[in-house]
Amino acid sequence: MDSLAVAATSPGAAGPHGRAPAEGAPDAFGPGGRVLLRACEAAAVAGALVFTVLVGMSIVSITGRKLWAAPVPGDVELLQMCSAFAASSFFAYCHLNRGDVKVDFFTERLPDRWVHGLDAAGSLLVGLFGALIAWRTAAGALMVGAAGETSMILGVPLWIGQALMVPGFVLLALAGLYMAAWHWRRARAEARP
Repeated sequence: MDSLAVAATSPGAAGPHGRAPAEGAPDAFGPGGRVLLRACEAAAVAGALVFTVLVGMSIVSITGRKLWAAPVPGDVELLQMCSAFAASSFFAYCHLNRGDVKVDFFTERLPDRWVHGLDAAGSLLVGLFGALIAWRTAAGALMVGAAGETSMILGVPLWIGQALMVPGFVLLALAGLYMAAWHWRRARAEARP
């Protein structure tokens, strides 16, 4: 079954209140949501690849340092810059697939309408937070770039590491706003008699 159409087709397949399972994307992504999901998937895959390369580089550097006194030059600098990008690239995909940490203890007995309303509010906050972090990270990258700061060993401009985080946070903002609208529509649909 396509990951975009994780519809609860039988009562046993649905989560509490008949909602789609937490491990799947919402069951009613429209064309815009599918494009957003694909962009978030691509960012998450890029982040995973970067983390994989960083692990390989760390193994080579540690082995080289211990056995031959020859670590990878600037390994810590590369690790810091690249892991910041990689970490920021997962948030949006996680949010679109309802992978956020939630405490459902208080809402499990509420009607679907209320749960979707609360999820809409939470997603709106995620979207606003993503937009704020994207804005401030971009502003910080511009300031660091204007100052001309570079890393100590490799001489890589530090603004690059900050700027690479911005797309992940922009995607998080879009994912949060999209999911807020999605949950809001579901809450309104549940409220209709």
